[in-house]
Amino acid sequence: MGIVAWILIGLLAGFIAKALMPGKDPGGVIITMLIGVAGGLLGGFLGKVLFGVDSIDGFFDLSTWIAAIIGSVILLAVYRLVAGNKRHHSHA
Repeated sequence: MGIVAWILIGLLAGFIAKALMPGKDPGGVIITMLIGVAGGLLGGFLGKVLFGVDSIDGFFDLSTWIAAIIGSVILLAVYRLVAGNKRHHSHA
């Protein structure tokens, strides 16, 4: 898949991750979408490493979307923990 396809998948995966994990994000919608792009790459990598499957077969393959969404949810959760902790410590 080309870089444009990965960006599109990542943007949509970030949107879906945000829908699955509602709440206020420290960085807003743009950061959430960028996390989606990185999450798509993370999901593809984890699919290969953990399960030995090529989860980035193509744009319309279900495994590609599942991997991208799972990766996005993981990164969004980590981002919320890190960014949330920084905000709380700065007010102390």
